[in-house]
Amino acid sequence: MDWHCVSLFRERTNRPVMPRRKRCRRVRCTPPVTVYKPAGIPARELEEILLTVDEFEAIRLADFEGLDQREASEMMDVSQPTFNRILASARNKIAAALVRGAALRMEGGHYVVEPIEEQDPDNTVQEPSM
Repeated sequence: MDWHCVSLFRERTNRPVMPRRKRCRRVRCTPPVTVYKPAGIPARELEEILLTVDEFEAIRLADFEGLDQREASEMMDVSQPTFNRILASARNKIAAALVRGAALRMEGGHYVVEPIEEQDPDNTVQEPSM
């Protein structure tokens, strides 16, 4: 038995424990582009860091829209600690891409898109009005 399976058994009963099912995170805006990379360097020569769509949404809500974590977690239909972990992961990946000069690819994750028609009919990020 490999060590990954050992953690899926309870100590006393020796019965398998099923991992908790992941809930879909609600996302209202998908990234307008899927890859950001440093200019002048071919993509095939760059390290690539994956930012999931739900991590993109966490950055959008907290840093772009300026919502607090409680409001943002409710909008994404996750707990506040889960939102905090998603946001911390996203910020870490963005910082790593900037510091290392890596490409940042935005795709994947466990999410469902729920557009907000009155604010964003095209389901894309809009610049805030000044």
